[in-house]
Amino acid sequence: MLLKDKIVIVSGIGPGLGIELSTLCAKEGAAGVAVCARTASKLDEAEAAIRAEGLDTPVLKVPTDVSDRAQCDALVAKTVERFGRVDVLINSAYVPGQFTPVESADMDDWRKTMDVNLFGTMNLSQAVIPPMKQQGKGAMVMVNTMVTRKPLAYQAGYGASKAALISATSHLALELGRYGIRVNSTFMGWMWGPPVEMYMQMEAKRNNTTVEAMRKAVARNIPLGDIPEDGDCAKAVIFLASDYACAVTGACLDVNGGEFMPH
Repeated sequence: MLLKDKIVIVSGIGPGLGIELSTLCAKEGAAGVAVCARTASKLDEAEAAIRAEGLDTPVLKVPTDVSDRAQCDALVAKTVERFGRVDVLINSAYVPGQFTPVESADMDDWRKTMDVNLFGTMNLSQAVIPPMKQQGKGAMVMVNTMVTRKPLAYQAGYGASKAALISATSHLALELGRYGIRVNSTFMGWMWGPPVEMYMQMEAKRNNTTVEAMRKAVARNIPLGDIPEDGDCAKAVIFLASDYACAVTGACLDVNGGEFMPH
């Protein structure tokens, strides 16, 4: 079990990767999982998914808007109060922003996107540093995106916010290493799960095609032959969070079935 006896905070709980992450943490032996999202019902769904696996892992549910630093501080304080420490932070919270051309993009929307994807992530990251420093160890994993590696039309605001996070993450890794705190990133490509399936259903209807045809079109650019399942992508995050990656910090792990290969 990769996370045996670890206390883990997972942000951005929702259908898809967020719930897959919290469930996998429990399956990999976490001693406690604190889950957060702005919507309380999503946290209930995360706990239900863990219980559906027959696991009795303690789950702390704290509705949290990561763009609010006070709420992030409260989440960490409640986690430490309940479990005594924080071993792992998985920063999965994000907003996609509006999908519009750059030339007509609403900069206020970009700012809102930055508030969550960059500043919100940093709010929660800063909040866990004191307990991790006191422990003398810890791990953070930032869930980033392939859009920063391979730009996609109409996602510039989202991509810019996540690109800024790359730099911030590198500096965190550099500065926190002396305290035994590791900071790494995963760069997710297409992931098959509720969000992508819903997106393709909408686009298929709008373009008079089928979800199957759209999925095949995307898969043609993926060497492994299909869009990876979100649960499989979550495993890369768990690896970086685990002691198997104890010598790894500042790393950028691409998780996209081979669609983008850095060189």
